[in-house]
Amino acid sequence: MDAADMGDDLERVLISEERLGARLDEIAAQIDADYAGKDLLLVGVLKGAVMVMADLARRLHTPVEMDWMAVSSYGSGTKSSGVVRILKDLDADLTDRHVLIVEDIIDSGLTLSWLLSNLRSRNPGSVEIATMLRKPDAAKVEVDVRYVGFEIANEFVVGYGLDYNERYRNLPFVGTLAPHVYAD
Repeated sequence: MDAADMGDDLERVLISEERLGARLDEIAAQIDADYAGKDLLLVGVLKGAVMVMADLARRLHTPVEMDWMAVSSYGSGTKSSGVVRILKDLDADLTDRHVLIVEDIIDSGLTLSWLLSNLRSRNPGSVEIATMLRKPDAAKVEVDVRYVGFEIANEFVVGYGLDYNERYRNLPFVGTLAPHVYAD
């Protein structure tokens, strides 16, 4: 799927496929340097992180294992309350492992803050975060993120794993939707 396939649903491309790839190359090089000789476990947060995790893992020269979690936040409508339920837990034991949580986007930080606390309680060697996108203006809690692809404005975005009603995840870029798509 590309911009032409979206017709008038696409308002604009915010971050191109080329920029995403170039930034992932930089992040992968930093991760390789930081985790050289260490036992690294990438933990993707479903569903949004699938694209970022796959592309990041392929760029790494450090041997890694990958595992997945699915979590759900309770709240009203599209707003997270930070109260989280695990829908799919990790298969791996985290004891003494170096864990890198891979996210597509961080906005309020509420769910991620809970996830960090949960994983740290499992006695890992370390837990860090890599995210492709971060919305600093949307933050409700401070979360220390080691690797950030791009900081963006507090607007709704789709593509590269991010969806609107489960659509648009397979776009190779990050973009904004035209208002008619989500208007009532």
